[in-house]
Amino acid sequence: MPRLVLTSGEPAGIGPELCLMLAARPIKAALVVCADPDVLAARARTLGLDVGLELLDPSGTVPPHRAGRLCVWPQSLAVPSQPGRLEPANAPAVLAMLDMALAACQDGRADAMITAPVQKSVINDAGIVFSGHTEYLAEACACPRPVMLLVAGQLRVALATTHLPLSKVANAITPALLAEVLDVLHADLVARFGLARPRILVCGLNPHAGEGGHLGHEDEAIIRPAVDAARERGILATGPVPADTAFTPRSLGTADAVLAMYHDQGLPVLKAAGFGEAVNVTLGLPVIRTSVDHGTALDLAGTGRADPGSLLAAVQLAASLATPA
Repeated sequence: MPRLVLTSGEPAGIGPELCLMLAARPIKAALVVCADPDVLAARARTLGLDVGLELLDPSGTVPPHRAGRLCVWPQSLAVPSQPGRLEPANAPAVLAMLDMALAACQDGRADAMITAPVQKSVINDAGIVFSGHTEYLAEACACPRPVMLLVAGQLRVALATTHLPLSKVANAITPALLAEVLDVLHADLVARFGLARPRILVCGLNPHAGEGGHLGHEDEAIIRPAVDAARERGILATGPVPADTAFTPRSLGTADAVLAMYHDQGLPVLKAAGFGEAVNVTLGLPVIRTSVDHGTALDLAGTGRADPGSLLAAVQLAASLATPA
C-alpha cells in the first residue's frame, strides 16, 4: 500500500478544505496531511464536515486511510488564519509543511508527496524568494533540471520553461535547456509512467514553427537541431511542430507527451480539456511529487464550493506512480 503525504497549502485558501473533503473519500493508501490542526478543525466546523483528526508523530508510521478520518502531521501557523485573508507571517510554516513532506519521501517514511496550492505572492511578501513548488523542491533536492508535466487522462503536456515572463522565453530556449528537458521527460516517462519507448511531440516557439525562418529563427536554429540530437540519443522526439496543430486529435494520436516551449502555450489546452481533474507532476526529482492544476481560490475559501476533483486525481496518480507495475 503506497504511503502518501499531503501538504495543505496556503491556509487562507481552499487547500485545507480540499484535504478535509478528500478525507471523506475511500482511498487505497496510507495518507497523512501536513497542516495546522486548528485550521483544519475550524474549516471543518465552518463547512459542517464530519471529519475526525488524528494527530501523529512524523517519525512514526501512517495507518491506512479510513474514510471520515484524516491523519495529521501538525505544523502550527505563526498567527491564526482566516479564509480569504492572506498573512505573510504564516509563509514560513507553509514552506515548513513542504520541507516535512519532502523529508519523509527522502528518508523512506513516505513513497510520494502531493501538494495543495500555495500563494506565491504572500510568500514573496514575507521576504522569501519563491517562484513555485517546482523550483523550490528542485533546489531542495539539488535537482539541476526539474520539468513540469501536466496530466489529464491520456494527455500529457510538459514545459520547457515554467514561471518565466513571456519577454524572457525566447532567450531561455537554448540547445542545452532542450537537451536536458527532453532527457528528463523521456527518462521519467519510462521510469515513472512505464512507457517503454515514449513518443514526444515538440512544439515550435513561433507561429507556424517559424514559417521557415520568416517568423523567427529559433525553431530552425535551436529547436530542430535539439530534436535531431535527441533522436540520435534514442529519444523518439518529433518537431518542431506548429503549436496550433500539435494538439489536434490526429497529432496527439502519434504522441505520448507534448513538450511546449512555455507555460501558456501548452497549459491552456490541457486545462480546457481537463480542468479540475488535471494533475501537475514534477519530473526530474528523486521523489514523486504531484499537485493540483489550480490555485488557492481565495474567493472560494470557506464557502464549501471548492471542487476536490484535481486533488483526488493528484492523490490517485501519486499512488499509481508509487506502486510498482
